[in-house]
Amino acid sequence: MKILQLVARATLLVLLPVFAMAEDIVVEQKDKAFAYKDSKTGVLKVKVGTVIQFKNMDTYFHNVFSLSDVKMFDLGSYPQGQSKSVTFDKAGTVVVECAIHPQMKMTVEVK
Repeated sequence: MKILQLVARATLLVLLPVFAMAEDIVVEQKDKAFAYKDSKTGVLKVKVGTVIQFKNMDTYFHNVFSLSDVKMFDLGSYPQGQSKSVTFDKAGTVVVECAIHPQMKMTVEVK
């Protein structure tokens, strides 16, 4: 039993730095484009475990989704001022789009 506890603690100590590196990021939907830190973004590089909050700053609805094998999701339609979040929990490339505005695309590279 003590060996099992030691292994569990050692595993936690190894994984803790990985989780500590992940962060929370806000990506705005603004002027029918994805923007990070007030700049339109085509590619965003994040660490595994990062949570991206997609915040609608436009006066019309957006519907953020991804059909990527690494992370599939559909946040549904939501109006100005609201936001929805996605946790990127696996490494790889995720293409993010808006179902309402097909010109809105960005790539999230998860490492």
